[in-house]
Amino acid sequence: MDQIIVPQFLDVEDKIIGPITVRQFIELMVAGLLIFIFYKIFDFSLFAVSGLLTLGIALVVAFIKINGQPFHFFLLNFFATLKSPKLKVWRKQYSDSELIRIRDDNEIKKRLPKTIIRQPVTSSRLSELSLIVDTGGVYRGEQETNNIF
Repeated sequence: MDQIIVPQFLDVEDKIIGPITVRQFIELMVAGLLIFIFYKIFDFSLFAVSGLLTLGIALVVAFIKINGQPFHFFLLNFFATLKSPKLKVWRKQYSDSELIRIRDDNEIKKRLPKTIIRQPVTSSRLSELSLIVDTGGVYRGEQETNNIF
């Protein structure tokens, strides 16, 4: 049986420059480009205010994590929560044919037994199942090996 390597730590992003990931680098580059555009367009006082505001927002979005998720996921979830309705009401309208089918299904359910009796798992069967799992299916169990011969 071939061994398959399962990748771990899929949620860890690749670092490119020290502790900065690709996503953080791109966000900071976009912020730097916006600040440069502000420098060319605005006078110094407006540039200072808008540049500091843009730099602050970029640093928060790039480096702050809330509950282990990047800040932009938090913002998306926040706005989705604000947009969704606060009260969830289910108003299902049934057609006549659906009501008849539901009524017939309920009559069938009344005729069926209420409980299903399951056989308890004994300790010998449990140890046999654990042996099957531990051997990776090589050992097939007492009942199955009797059927093979």
